[in-house]
Amino acid sequence: MNILDTLDRAVHLHPDNVGVVDGDRRLPYAEVADRVHRLSGFLARRGITPGDRLSILDHNSLEFLETYYTAAGLGAVLNPLNVRLTPKDLAFILQDAGSRWLVVRDRFAPVVDAILEEKTPVEGLLWLGEAALPGCRLESIPLDAALAEGGTDFRPPPLGEEAVAHLYYTSGTSGLPKGVPLTHRNVCVHALAAVAEFHLTDADVWGHIAPMFHLADAWATFAVTWVGGRHVMVPRFEAGGVLEAVERHRITLSNLIPTMLNLMVRHPDVNRYDLGSLRVLLSGGAPIAPEVVRRVVETFGCDYIQTYGMTETSPYLTVSVLKAHLEDLDLETRLEYKAKTGRPFITVCLEVVDEAGRPVARDEKQVGEIRVRGETITAGYWNRPDETREAFEDGWLKTGDMAVVDAEGYITIVDRKKDVILSGGENVYSIEVENALYEHPGILEAAVFGVPDATWGEAVRAAVVPRPGVQISEAEILTFLKENLAGFKVPRAVDFLDALPRTGSGKIYKKALRDPFWG
Repeated sequence: MNILDTLDRAVHLHPDNVGVVDGDRRLPYAEVADRVHRLSGFLARRGITPGDRLSILDHNSLEFLETYYTAAGLGAVLNPLNVRLTPKDLAFILQDAGSRWLVVRDRFAPVVDAILEEKTPVEGLLWLGEAALPGCRLESIPLDAALAEGGTDFRPPPLGEEAVAHLYYTSGTSGLPKGVPLTHRNVCVHALAAVAEFHLTDADVWGHIAPMFHLADAWATFAVTWVGGRHVMVPRFEAGGVLEAVERHRITLSNLIPTMLNLMVRHPDVNRYDLGSLRVLLSGGAPIAPEVVRRVVETFGCDYIQTYGMTETSPYLTVSVLKAHLEDLDLETRLEYKAKTGRPFITVCLEVVDEAGRPVARDEKQVGEIRVRGETITAGYWNRPDETREAFEDGWLKTGDMAVVDAEGYITIVDRKKDVILSGGENVYSIEVENALYEHPGILEAAVFGVPDATWGEAVRAAVVPRPGVQISEAEILTFLKENLAGFKVPRAVDFLDALPRTGSGKIYKKALRDPFWG
C-alpha cells in the first residue's frame, strides 16, 4: 500500500470529478494529480530522495493536500507543522526531524524569519503565494515557478509500505515535542477502515475545518480521495463561515472538536442556513455531554459520532457508532451511547486493563488503562528509544488514558493518567508549562492542571508559590509565558498559594488542586 495509490485510483475512476474546492478554485482530480507530479519533479531535481523530510507550514488549503501527495510520490517523509507554535518550537522540530525543505504560506514570512535565526537543516523554502524574505540565505522559490520547472517526466521511485510517510510532533512528557512516525501502511489501513466505518463514497463532500496539520482532519485527505469524494477547504474556523460553507458546498460530513460544534450550534443565525446536506458529524479531542450531542443532532439534523484517538494511532481508536440493536433504544439512551468514548475502531485491538494487565470488568465501575495494538499504530517515537520503551509493553501501546467499559464493549474515559490537558482540541502537557513558569525568577514552585471550560472543554490553570519577599502579579506571569509558549498553552488564570499540596511521599498533589473545579 502506498498513499499515492489513493490519488491514482481517484484519477483512474473519477478524473473529471471536482476533487478539491479552495475558495474560487475548483480542481478535478486529474489536474490535482498533474500538479502533484510537477511538484514532485521539482523537488526531485533539488535532490529530495526517499526518506528525506519535508515540512509544511500552512492553514487548510489545496496546496496542503497536494504536498501530502507530493511527499508520498517522492517517498519523502512529510512533517506537518502546527501554525500555533512559537518560532522556537518550530525550529526545534525542524532540527529534530532533519527537514531539508520547508513548504510555507507567504503570510508566515515573519515566523520563518524568526525560525531562521535558530539553527535548522532547512536548505530551501517553497512559498505558497509570493516568494518572501528577499536576501534569504536559502534557496527561495514560489510554487508557480516550481510547478513550471517540475516538468512531466517524474516517475515515483519504488517504495515499501513500511516506509515512513509522515512525521507528526506531539508534546513530549519532558516538555520537548516528540516525533511520531507513521508508515504508508499505517495511513492506508486507517483510511480504508474509515471508508468502511463511515460509509464514505464518491458522493461525499468532506469539509476540512479542523486543521490539516492535525490527524483529526488529515486522515480524511486519503480516505475521501480513495473513494473519489470532494474536499472543501476552510482555512480558519469561524462559526458563521463554516455554516455558510456547509450550505454553499453541500458538505456531507466533517470532524470537529466540541468547541467548534458548540459555537456553531449557538450561532444566532444557525437556523437560517440550509444544512440539509449533512449526513454525519464526527467529534473528538475532548469529552462531550449527551445534552450537547442532543443539540447537535437536533440543530443539524444528522447523525453524530464521537471519536477518540491519538497521533500515535493514525488516529482513531474508538468511534461511538451504534450497533444495530442499539438503534432500537429510546432517544435518551441512544444519545448516552453516542456521547461515550465509543467501541474499538475496526483496525484496533483495544483492552482496558488493571495494574496487573488483566481486563477490567464490563460494569462501568472498574477503572483501568486503555492499551491498544494494530496495523494503524506507530512502531515508536522518532529518535526517542527511551520514550518508545516506556510507551510500549509486549506489543501494546499504553495510552495513559483511564476508562471504564460497559456490557456492550463501549468505553468511557474517566481520567488521564498523564497530566495532559485537552483544550480546544489541542494537547497541553502540564510539565512544559511548569518548566516555563520555573524560568520566571519570582516563582518558587508551580503546578499546572486542567479545569472545566464551557467553550474549550478544558482550560489551563496554574498554581504558583512566589519566592519569599517577591511580589508578582498574574498579569506579569501571563505576559512572561506568552513570550515563551504558544498561546493555547498559556494558563487562563493563576492562583497564588503559600504552599502547594503534597502527598505523603512529598510529591505535588495535583488532584487536590483540580478537584474543587471539577466538583
